[in-house]
Amino acid sequence: MTGIVDYNAGNIKSVERALAFLDAPYVLSKNPKDLEKCDRIVFPGVGEAKYAMEQLSATGFDGFLKDWAAAGKPLLGICLGSQIIFEHSEEGDVDCLGILKGEIRHFSSVWKKPDLLKIPEMGWNDLSYMNGGSPLLAGVPEHSDFYFVHSYLIQPTDPSIIKAAVDYGCLVPACVASGSVTAFQFHPEKSGKWGLKILENFVKGDLNA
Repeated sequence: MTGIVDYNAGNIKSVERALAFLDAPYVLSKNPKDLEKCDRIVFPGVGEAKYAMEQLSATGFDGFLKDWAAAGKPLLGICLGSQIIFEHSEEGDVDCLGILKGEIRHFSSVWKKPDLLKIPEMGWNDLSYMNGGSPLLAGVPEHSDFYFVHSYLIQPTDPSIIKAAVDYGCLVPACVASGSVTAFQFHPEKSGKWGLKILENFVKGDLNA
């Protein structure tokens, strides 16, 4: 069973539709207790980091997600959910979950030539695999296109956890993975067949049930 975290800052409907298309059982809840018996967790998100952290704190999902990852259980972050698993975000100058080490920075503080491209990155971009890729990318051809919408980017302390990246004026980590935690800056649930393949790889235990 897959749990979906609902903390008032997620692209919930798109994730629900994708899992329903895959015939993957799921539980969606605003209450961490409802997700305690799930096998894996999807942590989606859109919007602003500071607001998201406030919502996670208010619902108790902040502690739940930290404990979940510490226990070595599968966790999948998407978009904002891929960012606030790190230690700090420039967006709202807010401390985040700290599940992975690193920070989230605005494009303008990373680009060498910020006048050449628009912020946010919005649209399709193709992946290049790094550091051996990720098991969740199995069956997905390198340089496949995925859908991005973001103004901030992941800057991990350990670059070896970057498993795929895109070029948008600089190297943009698109997939990071460490232990049981994998996170995608793009939206697999909005990225057609290859995005569905990633989600299928994540929930395959449910699909085979």
